[in-house]
Amino acid sequence: MKIDIIISNEDIKEEKIKDKTVVIVDMLRATSVIVTALNNGCREVIPVVDIEEAKSIVKDNRENYVLGGERNAVKIEGFDFSNSPLEYKEDIAKDKVLVMTTTNGTKAINRAVSAKNMLIGALINAKTVAKRAVELNNDVVIINAGTYGEFSIDDFICSGYIIDCILKEIKAELTDIAVTAYYIYEQNEDVLSFIKKAKHYNTLISLGLEGDLKYCCRKDIIDMAPEFKEGKIVSE
Repeated sequence: MKIDIIISNEDIKEEKIKDKTVVIVDMLRATSVIVTALNNGCREVIPVVDIEEAKSIVKDNRENYVLGGERNAVKIEGFDFSNSPLEYKEDIAKDKVLVMTTTNGTKAINRAVSAKNMLIGALINAKTVAKRAVELNNDVVIINAGTYGEFSIDDFICSGYIIDCILKEIKAELTDIAVTAYYIYEQNEDVLSFIKKAKHYNTLISLGLEGDLKYCCRKDIIDMAPEFKEGKIVSE
């Protein structure tokens, strides 16, 4: 198995992901929301790029859907919820379909649909995602959603932890960038402290979202590896 990393949704190219398993990482906060919502009973998640597309999906059947998402880390006007995983409690998520659109994460998902398999990863489910990637037995590309098309410290160190989990299962060949992410994680296992240097961390702090940050930095609290199939993300 070979493991590579793409550092932002703007850098996704079909030739890099074709016939491979991709793991989408947007730990602050889209992939953490998806994993949490599904773990709390959500039937499926539909990730879309545009706000109007999200609204059009739910307009005739509001009782079965939840609209969630953000722009610039702030809840979208007219949506039920923002991009905080703490909002998607069981009494909200159970038996509902979550339609979500975010600044970075849902773009990454929709730009990676040509991959052989697509898993949704975060710190909160990293170990389970790593095991599923090993089971699928393809080369792996970890896609960092990034922040506004740029590299993000938080997604990168999360990728390093996922690589650490894979290497505890099997031997793998790492590209230089994957080696770098793995090394950075090994030197900074306290992820919450390390990502305080990240731009997006400080954006969330300025919005009073310290609780989200603490939650998203917890490791392996959910035993689930959601997979994108035919336009929807489902729990396996």
